[in-house]
Amino acid sequence: MATTNPIQFIQQVRGEISKVVWPTRREVLLTTVMVFIMAALTGAFFALVDILIRTGLQGVLGLFG
Repeated sequence: MATTNPIQFIQQVRGEISKVVWPTRREVLLTTVMVFIMAALTGAFFALVDILIRTGLQGVLGLFG
């Protein structure tokens, strides 16, 4: 593997960074809102599943306990 000097390395890094397409403020805002919505929906889903499992177990244990 060929070694490059620090100046060439910095030039290559700048060249690669110039190729990056940065998201707009609107895109960042929309994706952030979507993440919060999905996190809330996931939390609600698992809370509902937890309640259903707890109720089912209490019913089964009430029959045998």
